[in-house]
Amino acid sequence: MLSRKGIIPEEYVLTRLAEDPAEPRYRARERRARFVSKNGNCNVAHKNIREQGRFLQDVFTTLVDLKWPHTLLIFTMSFLCSWLLFAMVWWLIAFAHGDLASGEGTPVPCVTSIHSFSSAFLFSIEVQVTIGFGGRMVTEECPLAILILIVQNIVGLMINAIMLGCIFMKTAQAHRRAETLIFSKHAVIAVRHGRLCFMLRVGDLRKSMIISATIHMQVVRKTTSPEGEVVPLHQVDIPMENGVGGNSIFLVAPLIIYHVIDANSPLYDLAPSDLHHHQDLEIIVILEGVVETTGITTQARTSYLADEILWGQRFVPIVAEEDGRYSVDYSKFGNTIKVPTPLCTARQLDEDRTLLEALTLASARGPLRKRSVAVAKAKPKFSISPDSLS
Repeated sequence: MLSRKGIIPEEYVLTRLAEDPAEPRYRARERRARFVSKNGNCNVAHKNIREQGRFLQDVFTTLVDLKWPHTLLIFTMSFLCSWLLFAMVWWLIAFAHGDLASGEGTPVPCVTSIHSFSSAFLFSIEVQVTIGFGGRMVTEECPLAILILIVQNIVGLMINAIMLGCIFMKTAQAHRRAETLIFSKHAVIAVRHGRLCFMLRVGDLRKSMIISATIHMQVVRKTTSPEGEVVPLHQVDIPMENGVGGNSIFLVAPLIIYHVIDANSPLYDLAPSDLHHHQDLEIIVILEGVVETTGITTQARTSYLADEILWGQRFVPIVAEEDGRYSVDYSKFGNTIKVPTPLCTARQLDEDRTLLEALTLASARGPLRKRSVAVAKAKPKFSISPDSLS
């Protein structure tokens, strides 16, 4: 109707009607595929695996790795299939011995009170789960029945051990404890002790500690060897520094882990202009330790892409002393503030240390200039002239 009145051109109306409303109008920006997601999952798809039988050689690990619906289905079907199988065996024994026929003069049955497949199925359940209602029992008439009773008990114990162990391992998996090990959303690069440093913050939300906690960091990027070989995921270990030295950390309160960008660092030529989503750079952080309460080794992982690294930022303090103990404000866990940082690579900073000295001098003069301006703006509300003193 608007096109008929000449308010909107008819071509525009036809174009809008031809568009699919379910289709997004704006495309998300393209960014590098992650090797490790922020929650620690590895972004790797295994395809064209020909030797599938290798997974059956380690059945227990395969069952633990399955999803919960599949595990519960196997758990239920294993018991049902064993009950049905032995119910069929008990029914065949009763049929062969003539126990199903009712009337006087029948011989002593192998199993009492079995008259149909339903009663054989109930007896199979009673034997395997050791219920024992008392209505059905094995007699000494048939040695084969005694042998089947022993076999079914052994099979039932094996199924219980395997399935209950699988359920226990799934509920006590190490990655459950890693859900309370947190990393800062962004990493930062700033000057610390006169050197450019890559920094991140890690914390533990639980009171139970992670014993022998260690932290490692790797840089993953696509590289090409001098011979022309393309390595799509080239992993390089880089050392981490913390307050106690080494890779071991005492994770009672959140810590800032940093890496000094020196000549041996793969980040030596990283510039502020390289921190964009097209840059082929991913930094993987791995925290590993033993859970104090269970003794199980756990591992927490995260990664930082180039556009998740903030240049010239520093984490705000979140630990304060209150009422004789230290308190942690997790609402500021990932908060950062801007600090004076040279806009150059670590290589350029090592070659020309005057960049850092000029930055330090400028940051030191900044507050003085502001103070002098504030003093100049402050004017007295009254003045005392020499004549009034005489």
